[in-house]
Amino acid sequence: VQLVESGGGLVQAGGSLRLSCAASGFTFDEYVIAWFRQAPGKEREGVASIRIDDGSTYYADYVKGRFTISSDNAKNTVYLQMNSLKPEDTAVYYCAAGPKYYSGSYYLFDGGYRYLEVWGQGTLVTVSS
Repeated sequence: VQLVESGGGLVQAGGSLRLSCAASGFTFDEYVIAWFRQAPGKEREGVASIRIDDGSTYYADYVKGRFTISSDNAKNTVYLQMNSLKPEDTAVYYCAAGPKYYSGSYYLFDGGYRYLEVWGQGTLVTVSS
């Protein structure tokens, strides 16, 4: 059971990046995939989630309209397209998987992260001003 993130890097403010989260070892469409981030010295915060079987998504207010989460079920991969990046988006981004019994919103915002079963190693996004 594994999640592997990729796609992080250094980008100027206003630029774009696409993160990938490749899953293996579990039944992809039985899960919700959520993205979190953690900036230096700050708490982890939820970013976006997608329920794989029906494609329903949730976004944090601070990324709504700029980030888009999507999945390619044939590749067992979830993407996070990040546009109009700001310096405050600088963080290590993690993807995590949890059973679809719980909603993406619960995982992101209501303490449900404790029920996420697997986490990736993280990928660093740095946005320069």
